[in-house]
Amino acid sequence: ELPDLGRPCWEDPCKRLDFLPLTCDACKQDFCKDHFTCAAHKCLFAFKKDIRVPVCPLCNKPVPVKKGAIPDVVVGEHMDRDCSYHPGKKEKVFIHQCSKQGCKKKEMLQVTCDQCHGSFCIQHRHPLDHSCQHGSRAISVAGCAASRASEPKPSKPSGALRSLSCSWLAQQLRGSEWHAQ
Repeated sequence: ELPDLGRPCWEDPCKRLDFLPLTCDACKQDFCKDHFTCAAHKCLFAFKKDIRVPVCPLCNKPVPVKKGAIPDVVVGEHMDRDCSYHPGKKEKVFIHQCSKQGCKKKEMLQVTCDQCHGSFCIQHRHPLDHSCQHGSRAISVAGCAASRASEPKPSKPSGALRSLSCSWLAQQLRGSEWHAQ
């Protein structure tokens, strides 16, 4: 009876006459109570209300989007121009090359010698393995065995205890030479 008092819902199949229509903040169209949310009427301008920051799928960095811009377009431009991800370029993991002459092995982590401060692979990490002559004299395996033989033996020690006493003796000899210098 009074068609000029209300406004019809903008949603295509609905078109219900509403006397108190609700206006969408994004597209500025009038809708009934059932269709006024952006999700209900599949608003094409919902990105204007979206305050989330998109993240680049390649480099996982946030991409700033100016108000009114379409996030998909901005992320695409970022991927074309500013993205730091390069699929053809891979970072090298094994970068620490062994200092032992003739060894070409590389390690992920740097293994340094306490005496000569060289970087070595796992196989040459001990001073005996890379013939370390810097700092103090290296104790040979035979020298360690000889020093164990000269120690008094109260009981038969296990293998772990023997190796522990050998490393302790090596530290003691290195320490006494260090203080003598």
